[in-house]
Amino acid sequence: MINRPPPWVFALAAVPAVVLGAPLAALLWRLPWSNLGGALTSDAATSALGLSLVTSLAATALCVVFGLPLAWLLSTGTGVTTRIVRALCLLPIVLPPVVGGVALLLAFGRRGVVGQWLADAGIQLSFSTAGVVLAQSFVALPFFVLSVEAALRQLDTEFAEVAHVHGASPIRVFTSVTLPSIAPAIAAGAVLAWARAIGEFGATVTFAGSLEGRTQTLPLAVYDLLERDPSEAVVLSAVLVVLAVAVLVALRDRWFGVLRSEVQR
Repeated sequence: MINRPPPWVFALAAVPAVVLGAPLAALLWRLPWSNLGGALTSDAATSALGLSLVTSLAATALCVVFGLPLAWLLSTGTGVTTRIVRALCLLPIVLPPVVGGVALLLAFGRRGVVGQWLADAGIQLSFSTAGVVLAQSFVALPFFVLSVEAALRQLDTEFAEVAHVHGASPIRVFTSVTLPSIAPAIAAGAVLAWARAIGEFGATVTFAGSLEGRTQTLPLAVYDLLERDPSEAVVLSAVLVVLAVAVLVALRDRWFGVLRSEVQR
């Protein structure tokens, strides 16, 4: 074959393959299969898993409710303001999560720019379960907006234009024509946002802390258990790996389509 790489390319490609694959293989190798049930049903595991499910689902709901209008606006705008808002929206993807947590703390902490007013009203977000949801939403929102905006930009507007000609309002066109057409993208974006939310660590531990039963999600429990019970930490790590792999396998084509859309823009 003309395009077949020479042997030395395979040798070089094997290096990153080993670097990426070896940790996962080691995780499975060290998994305590005989005590798997006990590790998954321990108090620390069930508490962290339950909290992670509740907060990640709440964060995903917030991403859908507020991210859908944002994606709609971004898909229709072309000016400088739109580009600035898009850059702000995508910032959590490239921003170190710990830095995002510091920013959240400065904004919504008890002495933060906004948080001090919330504290006066009896509302505390930092170091609370609500703070976990906010931190997860902060890092997960771009994944939902990316997926939906890409679908909106690629959508054939013929049916929407016909509905508009026949007197349908923009909201009616969006809810009756556009939303059903991009439903797969909305579902894919929601799953991506959920996967990012349930695996969030840096922003959560910085802004919400790691209080067992209140703010200690699954990734935080893994870090905490590394010193106290390494075998249980391995089991919980395997749970997160399984979730991540399942999401990537299920949404591979959809996620790569989003990336291609961003590159072509």
